[in-house]
Amino acid sequence: MSEALFEVKDVTKSYRTGDVEVQALRGVDLTLERGEMAVMLGPSGSGKSTLLNIMGGLDRATSGRVRFADHELTEHTERQLTRYRRDHVGFVFQFYNLIPSLTAYENVALVTEIARNPMDAGEALAMVGLKERMDHFPAQLSGGEQQRVAIARAIVKRPEVLFCDEPTGALDSKTGILVLEVLCRVNAEFDTTMAIITHNAAIRQIAHRVFSFRDGRIEEAVTNAVRLQPSSVSW
Repeated sequence: MSEALFEVKDVTKSYRTGDVEVQALRGVDLTLERGEMAVMLGPSGSGKSTLLNIMGGLDRATSGRVRFADHELTEHTERQLTRYRRDHVGFVFQFYNLIPSLTAYENVALVTEIARNPMDAGEALAMVGLKERMDHFPAQLSGGEQQRVAIARAIVKRPEVLFCDEPTGALDSKTGILVLEVLCRVNAEFDTTMAIITHNAAIRQIAHRVFSFRDGRIEEAVTNAVRLQPSSVSW
């Protein structure tokens, strides 16, 4: 890792509800290098998801600068942000958001219709260990299997960056470890830059770097001298 893929400079984000203004981010500075796996830790309301939404082009900063490669995201129009999300970014959330009436294969294949250079949907499902389950509907799959379908859907377009917001939050530890193994494999095999939001401090052990959030700021950034495999993590 040597190339800065993301540069976040002095980013703030304010929300106003009536007469009340909430400061979600208070001058955040951050870099992510190409191929890096970062874990973002912190309590609810500390700013983690707000920052990821801004970096993912789902929201805009109130002030500051966000740069992705040669894209100045803070200067992009809505159309440009839509293209940025489509061409460069994958998202995985705590809740799987699969279409119930479509099979696992069909849920993933939908994305290939708008991607620039997608892999085959079956290939993506095989990569997450669901080759034998691709004709099943979401209701026929376990929670962990549904989350792996969601990961396959995110990676099928070969994104440069993958944002994961509590990807193991709805899973037990054994199933969560399977999901983390998939994410680590994607990071290693595709050199996908990855940011994982979690409340689970144990997950920090799989990251290259760990960013700790509190009250809208990054309180600490730590580089792991040794990264653990997901199978060695327990919670």
